Amino acid sequence: MKCIVGLGNPGKKYVKTRHNVGFMVIDELAGRNGWKLKKDKFSGKSTVETSEGEKIILLQPQTFMNLSGESVRPLMNFYQMKPEDILVIFDDLDLPTGKIRLRQKGGHGGHNGIRSIIDHLGTKEFNRLRIGIGRPDTAVPVVDYVLKPFSKAQQEDVQSSIEKSANACETWMQKPFAEVMNDFNS
Repeated sequence: MKCIVGLGNPGKKYVKTRHNVGFMVIDELAGRNGWKLKKDKFSGKSTVETSEGEKIILLQPQTFMNLSGESVRPLMNFYQMKPEDILVIFDDLDLPTGKIRLRQKGGHGGHNGIRSIIDHLGTKEFNRLRIGIGRPDTAVPVVDYVLKPFSKAQQEDVQSSIEKSANACETWMQKPFAEVMNDFNS
């Protein structure tokens, strides 16, 4: 069993914002496969599906970004999953818009959603897929920047990164994560 977690904030106000790019990848995956997410008991929207004989859970925590671990931990406990069985997708200010990077472990890098997951799991050893949103090029505070929609100039790169990320997730459904990293980090 594998779980793919896309981070974001619930509510229409945040739908197209930079901070919700993790949700966008989950929506892309669900749409491609005809899967429907529903509200669940894990403070999130999720679905449990089967792909090539492997159970796959898609999860969008509805706890707001900074409390993402409050959704991820109970789901992992219920399904008796190990940290290496999850892949967390989130936005990254330090990558240029449209770039993706996969890692097997690491710190939170200042990302409060990842910090919450690390705190609730008690480990940094879980798979991550970071999607670049770039840094603001003006004096816009970071908190305002991540809660704004992508600019028109960024739309093509963002859509490409969402599709590449969904491809990486689908590849992980079939292959070990180390192979997925080799395929998608080049």
